[in-house]
Amino acid sequence: MKHQLNIIIGSTRPGRAGPVFAQWLEAFAREHGKFEPVLTDIHTFNLPVLDEPHHPRLGNYQQAHTKAWSKAIDAADAFVFVAPEYNYFVAPAIVNAVDYLSREWQYKPAAILSYGGVSGGLRAAQSIKPLLTAVKVMPIPEGVVLPMYQKLLDENGAFEASEQVRGSAATMLDELLRWSEALKPLRSA
Repeated sequence: MKHQLNIIIGSTRPGRAGPVFAQWLEAFAREHGKFEPVLTDIHTFNLPVLDEPHHPRLGNYQQAHTKAWSKAIDAADAFVFVAPEYNYFVAPAIVNAVDYLSREWQYKPAAILSYGGVSGGLRAAQSIKPLLTAVKVMPIPEGVVLPMYQKLLDENGAFEASEQVRGSAATMLDELLRWSEALKPLRSA
C-alpha cells in the first residue's frame, strides 16, 4: 500500500497562487507513483486563530473544524507544505494550522515547495522548520523552490514546470518516501 502524501496548501488569502502549484505537484506525484497524494487546503478547514480550550497534546478537541483537521493530518504518512513567503516568513495560516494539533504530526517527514520573489520563498521554508521539529515532524532538506513565481504562470494562470523543477520534485519525493518508510515503525508504536 502506498504511503499517503498530504500536499498542504498554506496560503488562505484571496488570489493565492498556492492551489496552482499544489495541483501541479499532486499530478506530478501521481505520475511519480510512489505516494498516494491528497490535496489538503488549509483554507477549506476554516481554522480561526487557535480556539481550542485544551492543549493539543491532549487530543480533546471541541471544535468541528479541529476534528476535521485532525482526521486529515492523522491519515498522512508524509507532507509537502506549499508555502508562500510573506514578509520574509512563512504564511501565518501554516503556523496556526500546525499549532492546532500535536500527535497527528508526529514521526512524519515533510518537504517544502516554496514560492515567492527573488528568494523563491526560501526564508519561509527555513522559518517553518523549527516549528515542524517542535511537533516531531522531520523536515527534509530537499524541496522545490519557485523564485519570481508570477513569471512562471501563463496568461491563464497555469503553471508549466521546467525540467529543473521536475527534477527537484522527483528528488524531493524520493527522499520523502525514504524518510516515511524509515519513520513508519515510530508512527506504528
